[in-house]
Amino acid sequence: MTGFFARFHRFRPSRPRHPLLRLLLAMLGIVLLMLLVLGGVVVGLGMLAFRALQSLLRRRAAVKPVGSVLEGEYRVVEARGLPQTR
Repeated sequence: MTGFFARFHRFRPSRPRHPLLRLLLAMLGIVLLMLLVLGGVVVGLGMLAFRALQSLLRRRAAVKPVGSVLEGEYRVVEARGLPQTR
């Protein structure tokens, strides 16, 4: 019994023998690769632009603190050492 990948490999298309058709298919592959890369770049730039716009809008709506004093209750916690086994 043959495995899935062996059966899948058997059905792969072979390259055409005609040189112009080979060139045409190679160019089609290069164009397809360029479209995929360009699509990825466009999506990435769109995400970066969305994040920059979101950051600008959020910065305008942010409430600035009054003064430089931060009030709160604090408790000092002493660091406990690890027990010495030696």
